Amino acid sequence: MERLDGTRGRLVGRRWERTALDDMVTAVAGGRSAALVLRGEAGIGKTALLDYVGDHAPACQVVRVAGIEAEAELAFGGLNRLCEPFRKHFDRLPVPQRSALQTAFGLSAGTPADRFLVGLAVLSLLAEAATRQPLVCLIDDAQWLDRISAQTLSFVGRRLLAERVVLLFAVREPVVGDALADLPALRIEGLGDHDARTLLARACPGRVDDRVLDRILAESRGNPLALLELPREVTAAQVTVWTDRLDDQPLAGQIEKGFLRRLRSLSPGAQLLVLLAAADPVGDAALLRRAAVELNIDTVAAGSEAQAGELLTIGTMVRFRHPLVRSAVYKSATTLQRRQVHRALAEATDPEHDPDRRAWHLASAAGQPDEGVAAGLELAATRARARGGAAAAAAFLDRSAELTPDPRRRGSRSLAAAQAKSEAGEFGEALELLDDLAALPLTKREHALAELVRGRSLFSFRSASAGLPSLLGAAKQLEPLDSALATETYRDALYAALTAGRLPDEVGVEQVAAAILAMRRPADPACSDLLLEGVSRITVAGYAQGAPLVHRALAAYRTGGFSPADGLGWLPLACRLAHNTWEFDAWSTLSARLVELAVDAGALAVLPSALLLRLSNRVYAGDLAASDALVAQAATLGEVTGSSFFAHYGAMVVEPWRGDETRTQQAIDLITSDPLLRGEGKALTATEWAAAVLYNGLGRYDEALLAARRGSAYPRELGLSTWSMVELVEAAARSGVPAEATEAVRHIENMAAVSGTDWVRGTAAYVGALVADGPVAEQRYREAIEFLERTDVRMLTARAYLVYGEWLRSEQRRGEARQRLRQAYTLLSDLGADGFAERARRELAAAGAVTSARATGRRAVDAASLTAQEMQIARLAAGGLTNSEIGAQLFISAHTAEWHLRKVFGKLGIRSRRHIASKLGN
Repeated sequence: MERLDGTRGRLVGRRWERTALDDMVTAVAGGRSAALVLRGEAGIGKTALLDYVGDHAPACQVVRVAGIEAEAELAFGGLNRLCEPFRKHFDRLPVPQRSALQTAFGLSAGTPADRFLVGLAVLSLLAEAATRQPLVCLIDDAQWLDRISAQTLSFVGRRLLAERVVLLFAVREPVVGDALADLPALRIEGLGDHDARTLLARACPGRVDDRVLDRILAESRGNPLALLELPREVTAAQVTVWTDRLDDQPLAGQIEKGFLRRLRSLSPGAQLLVLLAAADPVGDAALLRRAAVELNIDTVAAGSEAQAGELLTIGTMVRFRHPLVRSAVYKSATTLQRRQVHRALAEATDPEHDPDRRAWHLASAAGQPDEGVAAGLELAATRARARGGAAAAAAFLDRSAELTPDPRRRGSRSLAAAQAKSEAGEFGEALELLDDLAALPLTKREHALAELVRGRSLFSFRSASAGLPSLLGAAKQLEPLDSALATETYRDALYAALTAGRLPDEVGVEQVAAAILAMRRPADPACSDLLLEGVSRITVAGYAQGAPLVHRALAAYRTGGFSPADGLGWLPLACRLAHNTWEFDAWSTLSARLVELAVDAGALAVLPSALLLRLSNRVYAGDLAASDALVAQAATLGEVTGSSFFAHYGAMVVEPWRGDETRTQQAIDLITSDPLLRGEGKALTATEWAAAVLYNGLGRYDEALLAARRGSAYPRELGLSTWSMVELVEAAARSGVPAEATEAVRHIENMAAVSGTDWVRGTAAYVGALVADGPVAEQRYREAIEFLERTDVRMLTARAYLVYGEWLRSEQRRGEARQRLRQAYTLLSDLGADGFAERARRELAAAGAVTSARATGRRAVDAASLTAQEMQIARLAAGGLTNSEIGAQLFISAHTAEWHLRKVFGKLGIRSRRHIASKLGN
């Protein structure tokens, strides 16, 4: 299926590929969406297949763009061109998405948007554009898209489902750093022998020597461009010489040589015009003519000659016969020739309309350091960063540093390039740039910033343990230079230390806490100051010294009054400390707010941990259905980010309560084998806590005790280490070794004396009752129930009913025992805590009661046959969210949310979202 020239001619072969593409277009016309990458070597026919789809989708809108090699570092360049026809739909996007897209495209000023929020905006925009007519987007030479455009379109392609949108890419292989690697692909191979001969015969009119045909067929290996181009190089009389000239270079190289022979047959002026066109990524004919004037080229004569040589065509746009022509011409030019044409293009480019491209041309024209050019690139980097193009900013800054004559300024710009690379997720390259800074003079502040970038890069690239020393060092260096940034850096160091937990060899949470306490404190401390000082005092001096400060900070955070940026930075720590200081209401409020902020900002660096903090809160509240929805959301997030770690972690928090040993162990195994766990002791504690909960629920107390011992061994990890103590007390009491629980009981009672919340007082009474006897035990059980019933911590309240009922049965008070055990069984069943519910049922039976199985939350969902994502969407809809709001939560389009809801309605037998809540039983 190949065209003979640039016209829309008859195609040869490719029957299977045509069928697959026809089916895709038919499906999109029927309401579905698809993304597909055509992969193959240069000249294999990918562009012709794009042409075919464009010609055979009459019922669809067709938009076509191409990646341009010289544009690969201009942020959002490809994406902007793709979305240009749909700007009239911007006003229909949710405000955060519209703002993100306008900022990315330089249409308005604003805070640089998270690239995933830009991706969601593009998804929504394409879905909106396809509302009245299906949309087919053809993206040629996608290997040359700028990085953030490619990443964004990959995100969009993975989230497409029911928008009536097709994204069809063509990628020339081999390709380095393939952002589209996760999308479905169709590999385009050479034509079969029959089709290759047919195409070759059309390319060689008249009688051609069989030796020539056979040689061309053998060399082309079915590559259509080779079949069309190689015959131009040889006649029958030349076949022997031509055969001897062939070497072992790749086919693309042979084709390029043919193009270059054609180029060299042109006059010097025409050759220079073609090189000028090859150096301009835009293909703007007017720009080409202006640049040609700078070089004293007769554009009419040279243009006619170049077009007659079938290398390019010049209309309103300049188009090369094939992308290989452009690359062959540019690569074959000397360095001086390239600088000459880039200088002309820079002079011809409007500095007001396109300053970034002009800066890039000037840089390409520079043969030695030039402060003026370097400064222009630095300004271009500033503009790219403002649009959210950190990768593009890094490229501009890297080149700016190379062209900077002054060593001190070169160091500053190299540091800025490293910071931009780190922000773009290119942590390895950022670390390499930082290593190179050792030879350059830096100020004290720049040394501190370099250490900060190193710490953050190591944290993300390797582990929390690896990044911790640099983060702590940077915070100390920043103290006398920038107190606000020093405070934020201490926060990052503390979070790294808490994440690393037991694992660091040299620097741990104690060292970070001591450094924070040694820092000069402001006279009027902010919430963040109180939070840092509080947790540091807990670590260094004990719970009683720091918890009151944390309580003050949490009270202030609950009143709001902080910016979204501050919320995203500080609420993760605040939520962890609310858990650790037994403030359940603060934990509930702040975790919900954190998720809301992360979703609104599209902050995927924060959203995974925000979901887990919220999920843990909902588990303690006994809302396992909400927890399931959050696990599903974490799984959706994993599809976006390429990491399943957070979904596995969420499952590990939820499944133990259900008594599902298989699922719990599977989640634990996946967590402990995940490479993201390197250097994270906190996750190890979480796996041990999960096992302890599971086995206590199943009544396998010896196994629970072993796990709880390990989980509670590192109390300075905060949070789950304390909750492992609760499991330890119950397991030890039930295993007949209550003395082992003495220290854990004392620890929790001391916390209760300081914090005094109903949650901690109820928990202290709970564990105290488990190791007490007689009237003291009964009093403590009653106190536990009284305090816990005042809270929303329903899971522990239900367990308090259970352990009190078990104690009553052991005291031979069977009637009272049955009452409490039935209360426990009913609530635990309603909560979906099947493991503990089954334990309550066994105790009820032993107390002489007859019980029947109750449907749990999970059984109700299974009965309705809702998938995890359908359940997630159903709950959000029942909560009053619109389709657009659901889409923003789940990184899908509103159309896909609506499509899922229609399936939910069918499965639940309802016609309106007003009836969802009653069908779900909550």
